[in-house]
Amino acid sequence: MTDSFVVINSVRIRCRDSGGDGPAVLMTHGIGESLEFWHRQFDDLGPSLRLIAWDMPGHGLSDESADAMSLEGQARVAWSLLDQLGVQRVHLVGNSLGAAMSLRMADQAPARVDSLVLANSAALGPEVFGAFKLMSLPWLGELMNKPGPTAVAQQIKAIVLRPEAITPHVRTAIERNVRRPGGAAHFLKQLRGMTTLRGQREAVWTRSHQILQGLKVPTRIVHGEQDVVLPIAHSVRAHGLCKGSALVRLQDCGHTPQLEQPGVFNELLRQWLL
Repeated sequence: MTDSFVVINSVRIRCRDSGGDGPAVLMTHGIGESLEFWHRQFDDLGPSLRLIAWDMPGHGLSDESADAMSLEGQARVAWSLLDQLGVQRVHLVGNSLGAAMSLRMADQAPARVDSLVLANSAALGPEVFGAFKLMSLPWLGELMNKPGPTAVAQQIKAIVLRPEAITPHVRTAIERNVRRPGGAAHFLKQLRGMTTLRGQREAVWTRSHQILQGLKVPTRIVHGEQDVVLPIAHSVRAHGLCKGSALVRLQDCGHTPQLEQPGVFNELLRQWLL
């Protein structure tokens, strides 16, 4: 397993490559997160799949990029990353914002995508975590997203049903991400590009629906029943829009199934990707 930085249009992007023997899989985290959120998959599946995780621009240890504030812009950076890593065909696995971005990747280059896994995907409907709607307001968002121990605790409470699902490795990453210089401002800028006081922007989630309706890539949709950030109804509707997709509903699970139920999640990936 190797960690490295790839330079794309003068922007440094951090990525992790398991170097496994199987097909390539690009794993993309949610908003405010980083590649460490996939470490339970690297520990288990890294030798049998070529797992590639990355810090999206402005996240983790990757630089910000003005060209990557939209889902489409992030998807273009992801394809450039794979080009530099010599990956032609790939399975896409994303959580939350990363799932919405992965859907754009599948739309941009469907011939390069072997399959798509959307875990608790963002941008599938208007409803969203109440705190995110409040953070869309000037000044209030800055106050609510002030870096510090409270921000760490709030993030953990939002993304998992049980705090013990946050491993020390992930907690260390969350604390680092919260303290990142300019990280809070980037989080709010990206959030406000997708969310208003009324919820997720209609133009964003209706575009997701359009892509799903025309998608011919094998698609699997996973969602924790107890997700407080994004309702499972979004994934149920997406499943209905995407012909031939599979839907897995996980009981006793919140927003990050790859952390909360790694055994179940990894077995699903093993069945779908190997």
